Amino acid sequence: MAHSVSAFLSLYVFWLLLSGYFTPFLMIAGAGCAAAVVLFTRRMQVLDREGQPLQLVLRSLPYWRWLLVEILKSGWAVSLIIVHPRLPISPTLVRFKPSQKTAVGLVTHANSITLTPGTITVEADADEFVVHALTRAAAQGALSGEMDARVLALEADR
Repeated sequence: MAHSVSAFLSLYVFWLLLSGYFTPFLMIAGAGCAAAVVLFTRRMQVLDREGQPLQLVLRSLPYWRWLLVEILKSGWAVSLIIVHPRLPISPTLVRFKPSQKTAVGLVTHANSITLTPGTITVEADADEFVVHALTRAAAQGALSGEMDARVLALEADR
């Protein structure tokens, strides 16, 4: 039941944020749509601990703050590369083994790499990640293991 309530609230708040209008009709329509999605997901039996990991909400806040800083730093670095007259890129593919044990951990790690400008996860499975980086420095950042360790700490105690 907690997953249903959480999913409803998340969807409804998302609806309101995207809408930007707070008329009674749109608020009721948003609530109806959010309720319908929750009912459909319950009927399909996909609303569960793995699909909506409520236990990670509080632990994820410091991670998301760290990731936002990394996204901003990377975005600045990519912007400087773009405006540089010689366009100093050195595209690199790197491979490494992720430490995560759960599907949520692996997906969080792969998506966090892709969210960071200048890097994209090309292939991801439990045995190996393949990451394309715009520069060698960005590739070394992916190999450094800091993100891997932070995501591993996020999924700990599951």
